[in-house]
Order: sequence, then C-alpha cells, then structure tokens
Amino acid sequence: MSDRAGTDGHGSDTSAPAPALLTVLSGPSGVGKTTLAKHVREAHPQVWLSVSATTRTPRPGEVDGVHYFFYDRPAFEDLIAEGAFLEHAEYAGNLYGTPRRAVEQRLEAGQPVLLEIELQGARQIRAAMPAARLVFLAPPSWEVLEQRLRGRGTEPEAVIAERLATGRVELAAESEFDVTIVNTTVEAAAEELVELVTGAGSRA
Repeated sequence: MSDRAGTDGHGSDTSAPAPALLTVLSGPSGVGKTTLAKHVREAHPQVWLSVSATTRTPRPGEVDGVHYFFYDRPAFEDLIAEGAFLEHAEYAGNLYGTPRRAVEQRLEAGQPVLLEIELQGARQIRAAMPAARLVFLAPPSWEVLEQRLRGRGTEPEAVIAERLATGRVELAAESEFDVTIVNTTVEAAAEELVELVTGAGSRA
C-alpha cells in the first residue's frame, strides 16, 4: 500500500493513517472493485458500504438493493433532477450514482462510510468533500487488467476495447488519489482497505 499522505509523500511512515470519515474506492474497470467491495461487505460487517445506483442490466446473481439499486434511464434522470445523488456519472453507456440521503445520515452519525465508485464520481467527491480519503485500486500489471476484462465474458469485443482504452486513462489518474492498494489478492487488498477505513492497527 502506498500512502501519499505520509510524512514524506512516499509512504515511509509505516504506521497506518488515521481513519477518514469518508473513504472512496476507485480504479480502472476490471481491477476488481466490485469483488473487493463484496468481500469487505461479507467479511467485515463493521464497515458500512454505500450501495450505488445504476442503469446497467443486473449481472447473474446481483440483487436489487444489495449490490446496486437498478433503475431505467428515465427514472435515474428524474433522481438526478431531484438532487438525490451525492455524485453521478456516465460510464460505458450506463449511469451510476451514490444515493445522497443514506450517506449523509451515516456521516452525521459519525459512522465511517466506504464508497465504491468510478473515477468521474471520485473526482466529484474530492471537489465536494475535500476531507474524504481517495483510495486507488490498481492491478498488479496492465496485462493482468486486460485478462480480467476479457475473462468476464459478459461484454462484446467493442465494449472491451472501449474499457481498455478508458482503463489506460484511468490508470494515469492514480496520482490524484491519496492511497494506492495493489489488488494482488482480494483478501490482502480487503485487509488494507478495512485498515484505512477503521484505523485498525494505526499508531499514535
């Protein structure tokens, strides 16, 4: 884990950073954000993970209200107009957003919140809530990222090509984030992420 908020900007401070009230997890498509978030939800129930809304079609096994809130585009656009989202963005032809009310209620109660969102949304959160900690989930290598995208088997080649092109742009945005976690294994990445959210293992 590389912490850009360390004493020298290069992560030389080996102690864990203090927990942030709002932690944002982002990274390129295919890096494993959703899998990591699912693992955190199941293995670390003390972490409150916001459920995003989207217009994309549910994947096999996904449950409305658990993995995402699924809307058609007109309904989603109505919610945007109502100001119901803390952030929202369009990615790969689908709309994504973070429901505002639930997040604000948790923050007002002093409970740490974890958001799993795309790069556009992370930038919106950074602008609106500068105190939020932005965590970049990186692949071990570009080749691994491409294999993960192609291994899904859920999108046509044209969509994969678009995701790969976007992925290169997203990887270039890593320097905008406070901390980088390399997703070598879900378990190891989850432990690092939960430590950031909860402050477990931090030193004075």
